Amino acid sequence: MDITELSERITRGDRRALSRGITLVESSRDDHRAQAAELLDLLRGSGREALRIGLSGTPGVGKSTFIEGFGMYLLEQGKSVAVLAVDPSSARSGGSILGDKTRMERLSRAKGAFIRPSPSQSQLGGVARRSREAVALCEAAGFDVVLIETVGVGQSETMVAEMADLFLLLLAPAGGDELQGVKRGIMEIADLILVNKADGDLKSTAMRTCADYAGALRLLRKRAQDPEGFPKAMTVSALELAGFSDAWGEMCALTEWRRETGHFAARRAEQARYWFGEEVRHALLAQLQNGPARQDMAELAEAVAAGDMAVSAAAREMLSRLGR
Repeated sequence: MDITELSERITRGDRRALSRGITLVESSRDDHRAQAAELLDLLRGSGREALRIGLSGTPGVGKSTFIEGFGMYLLEQGKSVAVLAVDPSSARSGGSILGDKTRMERLSRAKGAFIRPSPSQSQLGGVARRSREAVALCEAAGFDVVLIETVGVGQSETMVAEMADLFLLLLAPAGGDELQGVKRGIMEIADLILVNKADGDLKSTAMRTCADYAGALRLLRKRAQDPEGFPKAMTVSALELAGFSDAWGEMCALTEWRRETGHFAARRAEQARYWFGEEVRHALLAQLQNGPARQDMAELAEAVAAGDMAVSAAAREMLSRLGR
C-alpha cells in the first residue's frame, strides 16, 4: 500500500481511501501500526479542523435516530458530517454487529455524509481505542463536523471527552429515580444534556425532566471552560426533528466562546498529552504479551495460584525482570 498516495486521496475527500485509512489505523498488526503512524504523520499538516462532538446516552434513548436527524439538519446548513459509531463487541466471541448504517438509512445515502461503524473491542470508555485516529482522518478529509457515538452510558465512558470538543448527553424523559441513575462522572463532563422524545404524550414529561436536569447541573461546580449558563439542558425530538436548530445554536455559541478565550486550543493540547500517555501505557502493556515477558507472567501467575507467592511479591518480581 502506497501511504503517500493514500494520504493524498484522503485529503481530496476520497471516501474509499478514507475507509481504507480507518481500517488501517484500527488494525493491531505491527506492520499496519507502522503504516498508520506514517499516514497520520503525513496528514498532520493538512491544517484542517472539524468540530468534534461526542455523544452518549442510555441504550434505547434514540441515539441513532437523533444522529440521523441531526446529521440531516447539519447537511441542510451546508455542513459535511462524518459519524463514527462505536458498536459493542461480544466479550465471548469478540464480534460486533456494526449495524449503525442500516439504522441511519437516509444519512448513509446523503451526499456530504460519511458513516463508519467500529467495534469497541471490549475497550473501557465506550470508544474504540483508535477512534481518536479515525477522527483525525475525517478532519483531514475535510469534514466540518465529526460525531462520535459511544457505547451505552457510564462513568468509564468519560474517555470520549478526551477526543471531543463538545460532549452531548442524550437522555429519555424520566422521573426522579432515573435522574439518580445518571452517573455524576458523566454529568460533570456534559456540555449539553438533550432530553430526547419530547413529542406526543411524552412532551410534558420531557419538559419536567429537562427542568430536573437543569437544576442538577446548577449544583455542579462551575468549570473554567464554560461561559455563564453552561452546561445546560434542552429538549429535542428526533422523531419530529424538533429542537435541532436551538441545540446547534448553543453548540456554536459555546464553541465560539471557547475559541475566543483560548479554552478550545488549550483543551486540544491537553487531549494530545493525554493520548500520548495512553499510547505509552498500551505499548508497555503489550510488552507483557510478547516473548520472555509472557513466559515470566505465566510462571509467576502459577506461583500465585498455587499459593507459593503473594500477589504483591510476584508483581514486584515481574517488574524487576522487565527492568533487566
